[in-house]
Amino acid sequence: MKFVRMPIEVESPEERGYSTIRYNLAESSVTDRPLSEFGLKLDDIVLAYADHRGLPQLRAEIAGDGGVAERDVLTTPGAAGALFFIATTLLQPDDHLVVVRPNYATNLETPRAIGCAIDLIDLRFEDGFALDLDRLRRAIRPNTRLVSLTTPHNPTGVCLSPAQLREAADIAAKAGCRLLVDETYRDMVFGTKPPLAATIGPHVLSVSSMSKAYGIPGIRVGWVVNTDPELMTGLLAAKEQIGICGSIIDETIAAAALAARRSFLPPLIERLRAARDTVEAWIQSEPGFEWVKPEGGCVCFPRIRRDVAVDIDRFYAVLDQEFGTAVGPGHWFEMDRRFLRVGFGWPTAAELAEGLKGLSGALKAARL
Repeated sequence: MKFVRMPIEVESPEERGYSTIRYNLAESSVTDRPLSEFGLKLDDIVLAYADHRGLPQLRAEIAGDGGVAERDVLTTPGAAGALFFIATTLLQPDDHLVVVRPNYATNLETPRAIGCAIDLIDLRFEDGFALDLDRLRRAIRPNTRLVSLTTPHNPTGVCLSPAQLREAADIAAKAGCRLLVDETYRDMVFGTKPPLAATIGPHVLSVSSMSKAYGIPGIRVGWVVNTDPELMTGLLAAKEQIGICGSIIDETIAAAALAARRSFLPPLIERLRAARDTVEAWIQSEPGFEWVKPEGGCVCFPRIRRDVAVDIDRFYAVLDQEFGTAVGPGHWFEMDRRFLRVGFGWPTAAELAEGLKGLSGALKAARL
């Protein structure tokens, strides 16, 4: 396997340096949280090897929220680790994958490193970034081993309905392949929280993490949920050969955060709703941009209107250098650079407002 660094990581705020950004709209998570928020006493933790499958109390929290058994949960080094374990366990060079695009780059780059055949289901702005299930059905081949979807979707915030998700699962089941559902934003929907995808059947895998909704990406805790014991054993083998187990300190923090979710999530959703309203008001007042309103998550994927003549390189340069604002440019997602991911969950309300003003100012400066 040959690995290539992804632009989304090379150009990320943490690589660039947070101190270089005044208004950070590039983040795909909620505001980072300090350890002091959790009131944990960690001094007495014995720094031994942890349970290879994950800290039992953490897996119990994950399982209880999804309606599965603790044995159906495997913790991983972030959702990125889960995606890597799944791809390398299920895919070989002579296999075939169907994956939606735009997408978080790991869902594309790891299969490319494996060398398998890939069909991309490109989501279109004009269709509201809706998944065309007939296109998915037509993309299936005899050697298809995996279908990879995301809901709520990163970077658009569009959600699959339970009926759509079940239909996708039926398509995969009839083809004899697995369905991977990246559900990292499942705790941040603006309507009814959807059921865990993995409960549909043993061929479905759910992936999530503590990074996005809980604001603690620094602990690197994610998980995969699946009800097929044989597959879970294979994923456990991948985890053991790469790192044996997770950090017992990180997983203790994650367990505490999940245990408090009933008090933490409701006010978070309201704050995200208000932030989304701020972006919507800006879109309505800014004729140069258009968007598909997100149904979940803390990001959206607006674009500069097609009829606006703009020097796109100058737009991003002015946005950064004159307005101190960072966003996720379209090329992070293999999309036209007129698209940009705007994160509205990480910045404060004031920072979000100033960052949006910066977008308007940069577009004005870059018009042709």
